[in-house]
Parts: sequence; C-alpha cells; structure tokens
Amino acid sequence: MKRFAMASLALMLLLGVAGCGSQQSANTPQTENSTSKSTQTDSGKKVLTIASGNDIVSFDIHNHNNTSTEAVHVNMFDYLVKKDKNQQLQPDLATSWKQLDDTTWEFKLREGVKFHNGDPFTAADVKYTLERVAKDQTLLEYGNYKQIKEVQVIDDHTVHIITDGPQPVLLNRLSRLGSGMLPSKYIQEKGFDEYLKNPVGTGPYKLKEWKRDDRLILVKNDDYFGDKPKWDEVVFRSIPEDATRVSELLTGGVDLAVNIPPTDLDRIKNNEGTAVAQGPTQRVMQLTVRMTPGTKTADPKVREAIDLAIDKQAIVDNILAGGGTVTRTRVTPGNFGADPSLYGTSLYDPEKAKQLLAEAGYANGLEITLSSPSGRYLKDKETAELIQAMLGEVGIKVNLDLQEWSKFNEQYRGKKMNELFMIAYGNSMFDASLAFDRASSAIAKGETDYNNPELDKLLEEAETNLNEQEREKQYQQAQQMVANDRPFIYLFQMGANYGYNSNRIQFEPRLDEMLPVDEITLKQ
Repeated sequence: MKRFAMASLALMLLLGVAGCGSQQSANTPQTENSTSKSTQTDSGKKVLTIASGNDIVSFDIHNHNNTSTEAVHVNMFDYLVKKDKNQQLQPDLATSWKQLDDTTWEFKLREGVKFHNGDPFTAADVKYTLERVAKDQTLLEYGNYKQIKEVQVIDDHTVHIITDGPQPVLLNRLSRLGSGMLPSKYIQEKGFDEYLKNPVGTGPYKLKEWKRDDRLILVKNDDYFGDKPKWDEVVFRSIPEDATRVSELLTGGVDLAVNIPPTDLDRIKNNEGTAVAQGPTQRVMQLTVRMTPGTKTADPKVREAIDLAIDKQAIVDNILAGGGTVTRTRVTPGNFGADPSLYGTSLYDPEKAKQLLAEAGYANGLEITLSSPSGRYLKDKETAELIQAMLGEVGIKVNLDLQEWSKFNEQYRGKKMNELFMIAYGNSMFDASLAFDRASSAIAKGETDYNNPELDKLLEEAETNLNEQEREKQYQQAQQMVANDRPFIYLFQMGANYGYNSNRIQFEPRLDEMLPVDEITLKQ
C-alpha cells in the first residue's frame, strides 16, 4: 500500500511538473541572445551551438570532478592517451608507451606540439601537470593521481612516470579528467591566477570568451597538431531551465541540447527538423551522507532508514519515465569489478524505516537538510522534491536546499554541506577504483567523515593488485562494505537524453558523456 501511495505521489508530481513545463516550453519566447540562430552563417563561419543545463566549473582541470565541465575541456586540452568513441585507448600527446617494470612507465611525446599561446609542449609540462595533482591534497582530483610518485624528465620528449606501486589502470587514469596537459612555462611566468583568467591548452579549440553562467565560446586552433578543426566557432550556452533549453532547440537557437526531460522527447521527435538521441551513461545519482560525530546521520540506523524510505523505482518510473536503473552501487555493469548482486536492486521498506528511526531515538521524527543542484542533472529538482516527500512519509522532515550548479559546486568544493547532498558521478576510468574516490578516510575528511580502516586497507591493496581475479573480488567486497555503511546512498544509474537539429548536424552520444565537437558533423 505504501509503495502504491508513493508511486501515486510521484505520478502526481510528475504530471504537475510536466504540465507546467510543456506550457512554458510552448509559450516561452526566444531569449534576446537566441535571435542569432545557430544556423546563421552569413559571415561564412561554421558555428556550432550547444545548450547545457549548467556552466563549466573552472579551468582548473585538477580541482573539479564534473563531467559536463570535462565535456567542454576535451576540446581545449589533450591527454597523453585518449579514448575514442568506443572507449578504446589511442595515442594523443604520447605517441607510444611501455612499462619498464612494475612501477615505471615510459612515454614518448609527440614533437612539434604547441600550446595556444605558442609555447612548445615538452616533458616539463607533463611533469608539472601530473606532479601538481599528485602532490596537492587540497585538489579534488588528488585521490585519483596520488598513486604517481614522480615524473622523471628523460629528455624534452621522453618521460618516465613512477608510481608508488603497480598500477593496473594507469593508462585509464591518464586518459580522463585531471590529465589534460597544462602549460608549465606560462603558469610559472604568469601565475596560476592568470592562467585561470586566460587558460591555454594544446587542443583543437581555444578560448575566445567566457561569460559565467551565460556562454563559453571557443574558436578553432589553426596550429593544432591533429586533423584540422571542423568548426570555426563553438558556443556552449548555459540554460538551466529545461523548458527554455527545449524551446531554444525547437526554434533553432541551438544545434544540440543536453538533459532533455522525458516529457519533451515526443515534442522534439515530432517537430520538423529536430531529433532525439538517447544512450546509457556511467553516471549514478546518489545521496552523500555526513557521518561526522554529533550529526543525526552519524547513526547507522538513521542512514539505513533514509535508504529504506526512498522508493527508487518510483523515481525511475515516474520522474525519469523509465530512463534509469535502480542500484545500490556506483560500479555499474561494464566497469571492472562490478557486483551484480547490488545492481538493479532496492531495499524500499518504509515500515522498517520508521522502526529504525524509533530505535535510534527518533520515534517522533527528526529534521535534516538535503542540498541539491537544480538544472545540473536531468530532473534533479523533481527527484529531490520527491525524496523530500518520501522521507516525510516516515517522519523525517527535510529542509530542501535547491541551488544553481555554480553555488552548489562552491559549497561542495568547500566541503560545507549539511547532512545530505544529492550528486551524480560518472566513471571515466571504467574501473571500480574510481567509484571509491570519495570513500577513503583521507578524502572523506570534512565531506562525509567516513572512516573505515578495513575499507582503506582493502582499497590500497586492490589499487596495486595485478591479479585481475583477486582485484575484482576485492572491489566487490569493498562495495558490500559501502552498501552496508551507507556513506553514500545510491539511487539509480542514469540514461542520457539529447535533442539536436537533424537538418543541420549529425550527432551520436558517447558512453562517457564527452562532447568532442569534431565528432559532431555538419550536414552538407
């Protein structure tokens, strides 16, 4: 009966949102900026315009773990190795590599590469980039690169990367967020603050203009070492409101729009000149739970009650229109180390949740705060509102703190969240190791304050284990620990919905959610 009640509540909420959203989409006029259509080429320029639900976080590639930011950065920065659209590793700034021993890798670097400011790319840039993120514990990507002990410069185009133990996924680490090469000479001469204002990389596109929370404009890099860039200019527009983003697509203001609400898919499909592209992602929506002593959620019974009070399947069915899969783990199928017993399962049991709260001393209920971004993820606001209602059903009063992404991210980076915050993480490494980047006690300090020495030891051993069968079992054991301790309450694996101008461009979504614009082609 309770499940039916929650599902009905979800459906009513969805219908209310959908009704308002559809009306707004149909009647919302173009913004002033959208009068210059993405299809306009009077100047002869090939211009691509992409609408996202949020702006980039920063040009500090080491101090964010935001996929939508990296989706822009991949056009400006190159890695030593890169993944193609099939997630296969390919040479990029490194032309070849080999493992010299268990802890030493040699990389031969591409010659003749220049940064956007004209500085040559050399081994010194590799050393600066990787050692910066590997040694500075304040950086958000530190946990994914602390395994690098040293980068030795052999000559201008040869480096040895020394790790603190065997690294079975080093190449995966070097092909993802945090591994874009930074201009060491420029930063050392001008300072990092100047770099943040005027960032340069080696990629096919360089920065022309950035108006925060409005638009970011890239122009082609005529000195790019690879294939000639296909677009003269690429505009990434930040449009948090779903209705406005969809309207801009339907009226020709943008060529591609991300995070299309399920309720608008048919409108886009049935509109002449627009089409829908859908695909799976590695992204899992979760609640991060503060376990700091003295907080209400430090009690394991409270955390379990929160988990059991949430009808994840109702969220997937009614808010996402079936576009997701419930999960109790962040390591989804397709990632090394996945535990099938935790995927596709939910523990929804509101009566037991009430019992656990009573046992924890909250028979009359308790009050907590849930922070959530609004506009960053597909239906994030509606998901948070439904979770608020579900927790209210078992006696947990939730103060919902909805924030635009830039404000949310500032609070997140400062580790200033309250008892709960909702966030979704991808897995650009396609390996279980990345799913635990926020779980170790060192990284969790100040965020969840989760401290499990047994888990720390297990993760350290798995990280350097070259025996794949043993390593897989270690990560599966680690997932069971996290599922039981609940520093994170995993909700569902997300799908991706895109809308695009089918008269003008050809577009196929990538599993890693990246947007390398030269894979988006202009129709002739």
